[in-house]
Amino acid sequence: MAILDLPMVANDRDMAGFRPFKALHHFKNLIADKEDTKQVFHIIEALKGRKPFAQAKAFIQSDVGREFMIREDGNPISEKLDDHAAWADCGPETLAHHYISFMKREGLTAAGLAEESYDWRPREERPDDQVEWYLCRLRDTHDLFHVLTSYGRDALGEAALLGFSYEQNQNLGVKFIAYAAARQIKKMSGTKAPIYAAIKEGRALGKAAAKLAHMDVEKVMREDINEVRARMNIGEPVIYRECLRILDSEGNTEERLLAPQAA
Repeated sequence: MAILDLPMVANDRDMAGFRPFKALHHFKNLIADKEDTKQVFHIIEALKGRKPFAQAKAFIQSDVGREFMIREDGNPISEKLDDHAAWADCGPETLAHHYISFMKREGLTAAGLAEESYDWRPREERPDDQVEWYLCRLRDTHDLFHVLTSYGRDALGEAALLGFSYEQNQNLGVKFIAYAAARQIKKMSGTKAPIYAAIKEGRALGKAAAKLAHMDVEKVMREDINEVRARMNIGEPVIYRECLRILDSEGNTEERLLAPQAA
């Protein structure tokens, strides 16, 4: 069935969620094994609340949202982003060039992130509705967020980007992970770097910026990355970069920051 013909919200979709103890349980599991990304999806689901769905509905009902649903029917964002050959003619200053360089350097694919989410909840167990299309769009543009905001995949970069993302989508689970990760970094490193200020900065930047998950991916990939940042009002993460400098000067390695927490 075409996406436009699906119900906006399926009858079996849980539209609310606030289970803090469940979220805390899964965060402890994530601290014990930072590679277990399924825990992230559990936390986001446990604390999602209602606000993200209000935003999803508004975008789905918009002319732009409907245009994207038609265009992406059978051709999801993840497949477009992973088709590097389609962007081969893009110049060195384009978002496409920076995105592909980032994904190759980090050994990532958009499909890989999608599969991790399906490991958490298989496709056949997900509601078949337009909200699911929107949530997949949020997921599939995550690494574009990294490239456009300049936040790295280091522990603090991921946490600060989650602060940015919270202000973009209002999911309390995302906010919880951002601050819980900041607390863990502070605890494991004993750093003098203003870690919490970096999260606050990420939130401020996310609030000021246009909705990144609502962008026309096919269009912006071919544009100059700095022009995209300017048009979408994406500011510079100054405090985050200062934190990285301080952490490095203190000899705080990524391994130390993300060391498993003793039971």
